[in-house]
Amino acid sequence: MDIKVGDILEMKKPHPCGCKQFEVLRVGMDVKIKCSKCGHEVMTARWKIERNIRKVIREHEN
Repeated sequence: MDIKVGDILEMKKPHPCGCKQFEVLRVGMDVKIKCSKCGHEVMTARWKIERNIRKVIREHEN
């Protein structure tokens, strides 16, 4: 899956704060994302992120 820094990811399950949208901060073997509502940052394996993505919103689409 093509994920780039600055993309907004809509996940299948929400963060505990209730938000489903995360901003991509770093991409590599691991992906670092930031919750759009509370600002909590999470860094986890790329395969875990990719299987939980519902939709990718590109920066230029907004």
